[in-house]
Amino acid sequence: MTTTPLHVVLGAGPAGTAIAADLAQRDLRVRHVSRSEIPVSDKRIERVQADLSTPEAAIEATDGAAVVYHAVNVPYHLQTEVLPGITDSVLAATSRHGARLVVLDTLYPYGQADGEAITEQTPWAATSRKGRLRAELDRRYLAAHRNGETSVALGRAADFFGPGVLSSTLGGAFFPGAITGGKVLGLGDLALPHSYTYIGDVARGLAALGADPRGDGRVWHLPTNPALPTTEVHKLVEALIGRELDVDVLTELVPYGPFDEQFISEYAEMFYQHRIPQNMVSADFESAFGLRPTPWREALSTTIDWYRAAFGDRH
Repeated sequence: MTTTPLHVVLGAGPAGTAIAADLAQRDLRVRHVSRSEIPVSDKRIERVQADLSTPEAAIEATDGAAVVYHAVNVPYHLQTEVLPGITDSVLAATSRHGARLVVLDTLYPYGQADGEAITEQTPWAATSRKGRLRAELDRRYLAAHRNGETSVALGRAADFFGPGVLSSTLGGAFFPGAITGGKVLGLGDLALPHSYTYIGDVARGLAALGADPRGDGRVWHLPTNPALPTTEVHKLVEALIGRELDVDVLTELVPYGPFDEQFISEYAEMFYQHRIPQNMVSADFESAFGLRPTPWREALSTTIDWYRAAFGDRH
């Protein structure tokens, strides 16, 4: 029987997939768990199908874990209904196995508080249903740590972008049009600073929290470059692809590209994020763990290469 510590990643979306790949590259023993079948991408990674909505299934799927990374998400319209049960299941599993828990988190709990410089000390001021839900779940995680149920670290990220990221404002409604000369989506006031977190930095950051228990018991902001106006991000993309972008700016939400009517109706309460400055500061994490965010041009170049391979480039 192997005594190598087991790292279990829950969720096979872009974040979970990136975390599992990062851990495997570190030559760690990795199990990847998802409700749906996970395609074989790295034979070093054990793959398990499990519905984590019940504690029994979560306990079985994480058997033997030393560290569990919670990157499970659910369809947007089901979040308030489903995520609390998954939280209970994951906490039951990590408590049963004596495993440490690393949770991927969002900026939602902050609501519209102090958007010009969001730090880990920024008040939690959410007024939306999803923001209040995330804050409630985070309080549950931190209480579990204080009460000795399990050791927990939370890593917050801003809007994702990067290889594999489709359902994002810098995702499937943006990069395919950018590389083929089609329309690209812009949301809200593009002149306002807005934070975007590269998916590779999400994975590196959570792996660092998984490797170092000094991060337990608190919220951390994962490595993220200082916010830029989205117009400046667009200029960086234009320089990399060698053409101007044809931007559709939505000042009001309507279905667009991969964002259908159901998603848009659920996202409407979060649209404030594109109408106020949103600058997530990750200085505490960078200082504590010695990790800097991937430079903008490198991250965007890697993302463009992935989208070109996935969607083609008629340029």
